[in-house]
Amino acid sequence: MRTKVGRYSIYIKPLFYIIDLTIINLLIYYFQTNLYEKAIFAIYITIMWIVLSIKNKFYEVYRFSKFTQTFALLIRQFLVFLLILYAFIGVFKQPEISRIEIAKYYIACFLSISILKYVLQNFLAKYRIIFGGNLRKVIVIGDNKKTSQLIEIFKEEEEFGYVFKKKFNVNDQDFTLKSCFEYVIENNIDELYCSVAELSNKQLEKIVTFCDNNLKVLKFIPDNKEIFTKKLNFNYYRYVPILSFREIPLDDPINFITKRGFDIVLSLFVLLFILSWLTPLLFILMQLESKGPIFFKQRRNGLDYKEFYCYKYRSMRPGNDQKQTTRQDYRVTRIGRFIRKTSIDELPQFINVLKGDMSVVGPRPHMVKHNENFIQKVDKFMVRHFVKPGITGLAQVSGFRGEIENNQDIVNRVKYDIFYIENWSILLDIKIVVLTVINAIKGEDKAY
Repeated sequence: MRTKVGRYSIYIKPLFYIIDLTIINLLIYYFQTNLYEKAIFAIYITIMWIVLSIKNKFYEVYRFSKFTQTFALLIRQFLVFLLILYAFIGVFKQPEISRIEIAKYYIACFLSISILKYVLQNFLAKYRIIFGGNLRKVIVIGDNKKTSQLIEIFKEEEEFGYVFKKKFNVNDQDFTLKSCFEYVIENNIDELYCSVAELSNKQLEKIVTFCDNNLKVLKFIPDNKEIFTKKLNFNYYRYVPILSFREIPLDDPINFITKRGFDIVLSLFVLLFILSWLTPLLFILMQLESKGPIFFKQRRNGLDYKEFYCYKYRSMRPGNDQKQTTRQDYRVTRIGRFIRKTSIDELPQFINVLKGDMSVVGPRPHMVKHNENFIQKVDKFMVRHFVKPGITGLAQVSGFRGEIENNQDIVNRVKYDIFYIENWSILLDIKIVVLTVINAIKGEDKAY
């Protein structure tokens, strides 16, 4: 049996713990918070920080993690940490504590830890590229599109610190697991990546046994043809291993509250500072061209496929509005064409957001009769209804908005929607909102 050589990554997480705990404890003495017993406060925040970090998986950051993922963890960690700080005042009955100084302390902690985390993460990436440290030698077993993509990533993303050594084609006449294992031992390979689709159960069992006995890291590349999801959740029910097909971040109460708070703040801002004056102005302009109400509502399917009325500014002449709008649609008025082109017609949906029917960002809701058609034609279409629909979404800012001209349009839209559902973060929501505003200002070809 072999042992792991030169493996010091195990010290990175404890080091980050020590650095962060040192920061939040030292900063206590910098601010005039009027604490009676700073030692008690230090013990309190240390324990709570550790518990919170374990709950939020704050230090579960890997070499392939992007900084956007790290930043999302920071936001989540410090939102709860803020509550923990102010809870101390009530729990330990210290009314003399300066709330302003506590707020300054909180901001200092957030900025210090965020900056240091960014610096350290970049330092490790540069360390791998420039000095060749903290590297992992890897092999790939299997020859298909997925393995080729993975090998390309290993070669291009030097900051990940993976050194690709060899690919083993299972279908080669001279391939044997014995020769593969000998290569792993002789070249001191750290990690093996196996394509599940190309290996039999017996071969997989031998690979697992070999890796266990030789302390090698084993990872699998799933065969996900025609499967848009990529997130699997592994749990145990007593001693029985259970693999969940999909894990949705918004099922987490903290994530849900964070997103709902973001929705409420943004929708109130739009309603008070934009719709309050825009609505009467548009009403006057609409009446000059086409008599009728300023709003129209349409039945759409939302969370858990429940129906709700979606609000929009009226952009067509009153009458048949149940057909999907097409390019140069005769029903669209001149002012309607403008508000559709700039996406202004969608703004009343912030009323839906405030009511809780919709979210600012999420899969775009379709008309009920269109959904009934898409369900029959598009695999995984119903997954979009695991979360609230949105005014804008990842699919829309990625070029898949407007009219569904062919089946591939809706298939691509579903792919992006599922990716969003499984990879949600508040940072991703903010990015999508910013891109939506930019696209609205520039104008989009499919906005008609």
